Amino acid sequence: MRLDKYLKVSRIIKRRTVACDSGRVMLNDKVARASADVKVGDVIEIAFGNKTVKVRITSVQETIRKEDAKEMFEYL
Repeated sequence: MRLDKYLKVSRIIKRRTVACDSGRVMLNDKVARASADVKVGDVIEIAFGNKTVKVRITSVQETIRKEDAKEMFEYL
């Protein structure tokens, strides 16, 4: 699954178009593009202003209910 779609489906980021602009998203310690492939076990680090969020992917699903979206990743 593409990184930008994963961030949208898992509800880590609200808008898919903002997901990977200007190098704010790192995938396994490398600057990631929106088209990067993600898989279970990958680590995503996102810079939100002065705060950084780091998560590990636990599942990859094309669609998921809002209540279950938090089960797609774990905070590190």
